[in-house]
Amino acid sequence: MKKAMVFGAGVSGNGAKNLLEKENYEVILVDDKRGITSQEGIELLKEIDLFIKSPGTPYNQLVKEAKNMNIEVIDEIELAYRYMKKVSPETKIIAITGTNGKTTTTTKIKELLDYAGIKGDYAGNIGYSYGQLLLDRQDLDYIVLELSSYQLENIKEFKANIAMVINLAPDHMDRYEKVDDYYDAKWNICKNQTKNDFFILNSNCENCLKREERILGKEIIVGLEKNRDNQDIYVQHKEIIYKGKALLNVDKLALKGKHNLENSLFILAVGEILGIELEKIQEFLYNTKSLEHRMEDFYEWGKVKFINDSKGTNIESTKFAVEAYENPILICGGVDKKLDLTPLIQLIKDRVKEVYLIGQIGENIQTLLKDRGYNQNRIFNCHTLENVMEVLKGRLKKENTDIVLLSPTTASFDQFKNYEERGRIFKELVKKNFD
Repeated sequence: MKKAMVFGAGVSGNGAKNLLEKENYEVILVDDKRGITSQEGIELLKEIDLFIKSPGTPYNQLVKEAKNMNIEVIDEIELAYRYMKKVSPETKIIAITGTNGKTTTTTKIKELLDYAGIKGDYAGNIGYSYGQLLLDRQDLDYIVLELSSYQLENIKEFKANIAMVINLAPDHMDRYEKVDDYYDAKWNICKNQTKNDFFILNSNCENCLKREERILGKEIIVGLEKNRDNQDIYVQHKEIIYKGKALLNVDKLALKGKHNLENSLFILAVGEILGIELEKIQEFLYNTKSLEHRMEDFYEWGKVKFINDSKGTNIESTKFAVEAYENPILICGGVDKKLDLTPLIQLIKDRVKEVYLIGQIGENIQTLLKDRGYNQNRIFNCHTLENVMEVLKGRLKKENTDIVLLSPTTASFDQFKNYEERGRIFKELVKKNFD
């Protein structure tokens, strides 16, 4: 019997394990927090035919030893794709990556497929394993994959029929030596495409344009501003223009904000590629609902509004959120991802009424704000969301039209399981303290 080693026992790792067992592999599951450790795994490598590295696991000695022994190292995305080509070769892939907007765009493309009567489902970085989805369903016309840079690092044969990089901005510098390494990992999404496939290019993203020559599929060019004669989709005078015709009124779009407008261009492009009737695309984009944890306007206390943007896990996404409101009260902080915080500090200085800091990176933000001359009486380093609520209870007044915005700027792993748990706890604490 063939043997495989799966490194990481999370959603991705367990999906890979289940799929491998379906393929009659004996699977050794390695996870340093539960079960066999990396060090113990090294001793077992001599028996291994295939090594699956989960996206969140480090390139530690175990991975290096596997490569040194010429064991094929791939990730769950590559493994699942190979399986799909055997058991469900007619199923097509729509693959989405980017620094911001991945989850919204992935979810809404899947919902648009549903709305148009096309059999589709999503998986990947969105919390569902691609491999497990294939085990559960083999009747799908399309699988919509949200893919992180981590998930794109070890692909070999994987190919998307429709691929897109929504935007690129610095992130995950705790993982990558240079920001271009992060961008290049994202750009692997168009690897292996042919002229029969489609790549949706954001013409307003400078770091995307730098990599345009690597695109192998047919380009569909979108952007918030028109900067090319051959641009397919752009915004002009509050209208979304497609091939010279006004198709959608920006003010009628259900997903609000500049970042969501960008997402909507990609959703429209996919709808057009798939031949979905314009009327259906229009109905969908005018009536769909915003996602939980993404600019979620979930509670009012008098005139005070609370916004849950726990999905805001980098500086660019927090910038989108802050700029959507007038002088908001910002709650931010979490894991130190080794990013240059200068843009965040300037954003807070220019546009934020008060800032409440939580998590590992709070002290650093506080110091930088003070150095930049932000009023220290408007900085509250509370360390936890529970403490934030205690301070806010003494400062907020029902009659004031304040916006309280949780947009953390970074990951949640120092205090929470994931951004969903962080957002859920934030909502629970708000309702408990401001009932």
